[in-house]
Amino acid sequence: MGTAVIPEAASASIEQPPGKQKAMDKQFESVAKQTYKYFEDFTDEETGLTSDIVRLDEGEEGEHTSPTNIGLYMLSVISAEEMGFITKKEAMTEIQKTLDSLEDMETWNGLYYNWYYTEDASLMTDWGQFISQVDNGWLTAALYVVSEAYDELSEQSWDLAEGMDYSTLYDEEENLFYGGFDVEDDAYTEHHYGALYTEPRMTSYLAIGKGDVPSEHWWHMDRTLPAEWDWQSQTPEGYEVEYDGVSFFQGHYDYEGIKFVPSWGGSMFEGLMPGLLIKEKELGTKGLGLNNARHVEVQQAYADDQDYPAWGFSPAAVPGDYQEFGVPAAGIEGYPETGIVTPHASFLALDYDPKAVYENMKSLRSLGAYGPYGFFDTVDMNSGQVTKAYLALDQGMIMLSIANHLHDGLIKEYFHNTKIGSAPEHLLEREEFSIQE
Repeated sequence: MGTAVIPEAASASIEQPPGKQKAMDKQFESVAKQTYKYFEDFTDEETGLTSDIVRLDEGEEGEHTSPTNIGLYMLSVISAEEMGFITKKEAMTEIQKTLDSLEDMETWNGLYYNWYYTEDASLMTDWGQFISQVDNGWLTAALYVVSEAYDELSEQSWDLAEGMDYSTLYDEEENLFYGGFDVEDDAYTEHHYGALYTEPRMTSYLAIGKGDVPSEHWWHMDRTLPAEWDWQSQTPEGYEVEYDGVSFFQGHYDYEGIKFVPSWGGSMFEGLMPGLLIKEKELGTKGLGLNNARHVEVQQAYADDQDYPAWGFSPAAVPGDYQEFGVPAAGIEGYPETGIVTPHASFLALDYDPKAVYENMKSLRSLGAYGPYGFFDTVDMNSGQVTKAYLALDQGMIMLSIANHLHDGLIKEYFHNTKIGSAPEHLLEREEFSIQE
């Protein structure tokens, strides 16, 4: 489909002329305003719960929502108010509906089930009765942000967040979180969240901040698996380190000379989504923040190698389905990459390479990926097929990325202004990954 023109990652450090920067930011704001229309049109007026997915080409609207969707909706409302799309009064009115629904919704140890109906906030059991560690984390974090953003809602949102007990999902013997708990089967998942560089670290971080789990849990998660575990996608290089009495392998992978700590599947939101709330760029300059920048480089380099006209690989919607995508070489057990690019992936890179994101945005528009609620969810780089679907999850990531970019990390500031966000900061500041040049 033509030669990809992928800007160098180093462009992030080159300051744009004021006129060019202003024009770029105006375009980002325009995208955010269009994106927010999704939440305005597909959030129930009574419950304040947003539809998980809308497929325009199939004429379908999901009548269900998840804890992640609820959290990202509230954060998107805050972002919309900060960008001037709605008033503070309107924002608080909308979030109040959501908080009131959350108070009445069925929970397990204060944690929310995976699916609820948007119309009446009742529990949806069609797909089981699962308590997800990672999905609850985004809701909890959002509640803390709400408590900081609006004094009038502070007590209600804080109490809801404090009641979410993550110790009930923690395996003290392994010092790791279970993936979740199946209430119907009365059983924890057989797997744990053992890799640091995946999106569940959001929950690990805030659970440490809440005091639900010990801080040494952070050091028990794998940076890479040991080199002798030969089933992983690469043989890592690295060395043994010790933090707070916990010894582990500080390993890394390599892609075309780019050193990085891998995620599980090599997808963008595993790597960069937690940075929407956690000050990884600002505090983890030798660890997570540096690694985020490296993953942006890897995603761009991979698209260039494949001769794609756009980049950004992350789980997203395809016709009739939702699938996992990533850069295979960037994951411990990499997700497949079949030429499916999703716009939310590159917006997550705004902290690290805004010029490249801007250029990628233009490429995606030229491929027909822009619609009534902003960017459609995916474009197939091989066939040119656009999936005319919108996911609340992906819309939320775009909203938060742009809001942080245009307003000096406002969502991150709100989160870190709480004791939950500030207490574990030392974990970010101290660690040095083995990817230093």
